[in-house]
Amino acid sequence: MTGKQAHAGKHEVTPSSVDKVMYPEDDITKGDVLAYYSDVAEVMVPHLRDRPLTMRRFPDGIGKSGFFQQEAQDYFPDWIQTADVPRRQGEGTVRHVLVQDADTLVYLANQACLEFHTWLARADKLDCPDLMVIDLDPPEGTGLNRLRQDARLVTDVYTELGLTTFLQATGGRGFHLTTPLTGDADSDTVRELARGIARLLAAESPTLLTTEQRKSARGDRVFLDTNRNAYGQTAVAPYSLRARPGAPAATPITIDELSRVEPNRYGLRNESRRLARKKDPWADIHQHAGSAEDALARLAELGRSGNHSDARPAKPTGSGKD
Repeated sequence: MTGKQAHAGKHEVTPSSVDKVMYPEDDITKGDVLAYYSDVAEVMVPHLRDRPLTMRRFPDGIGKSGFFQQEAQDYFPDWIQTADVPRRQGEGTVRHVLVQDADTLVYLANQACLEFHTWLARADKLDCPDLMVIDLDPPEGTGLNRLRQDARLVTDVYTELGLTTFLQATGGRGFHLTTPLTGDADSDTVRELARGIARLLAAESPTLLTTEQRKSARGDRVFLDTNRNAYGQTAVAPYSLRARPGAPAATPITIDELSRVEPNRYGLRNESRRLARKKDPWADIHQHAGSAEDALARLAELGRSGNHSDARPAKPTGSGKD
């Protein structure tokens, strides 16, 4: 990023140390990171807005250890909006940043925030998530065809329950299967729904999927991680870079793209090109909000009707066309 100031919007952000290398294996500098976040701000900010943020900062680049930070710093400019969030346990509140505009996004990137993780609820309804996420967490060596098959199994159950799937390539090894909610059920209800779906899927495909929290007990099965569905938990935001070699980014994709997109396909080097030719697949996500309570009722019916109560043998893997 050249020049002394980045004009992201109403406020000026003065970039610092733009030549500092943030991704040593790739020679990607802080200036490159700032340029990336300026480029994607228009599509990224709507997914961040009004949601308490957890920052993952790497002052010395990803070659050195970074840290997660929830609390807004006292030196942050007063135009950056914040929300005082009650702690789940204990007294007091945490003052979280709200990324309401491109300026805030670029300012935080200049503070060496590489990863942006947000709540699944908004600041005005902290205990009523309007997103639910199931994370497919594969063990090392899991084939992509297999992972895509698993993603389709989750999508099929969402559809049966009246929920709409929004897929995200995580920029890591897996996929997030997100569904928008009407936001009138509390986080305990949403967590119950996510866990119920995961249990159902693991019972149906016991050789493919597991809800086992202990890594050592999972074998070669893909873990259905529902842990993000709780008060105060976060998920990586769409278009956030990841602190991994190659500077991949969490990227919303369409169901049609699942057969050809790897989890770390897009990132700092090619996300802007993608967005120049394709609109954000999550642009209208909240127009497809479903009811967590209705879905929970349907899930109970599926169990009672016997359609899903018996564990069926898993389909052989690798048989798909992908």
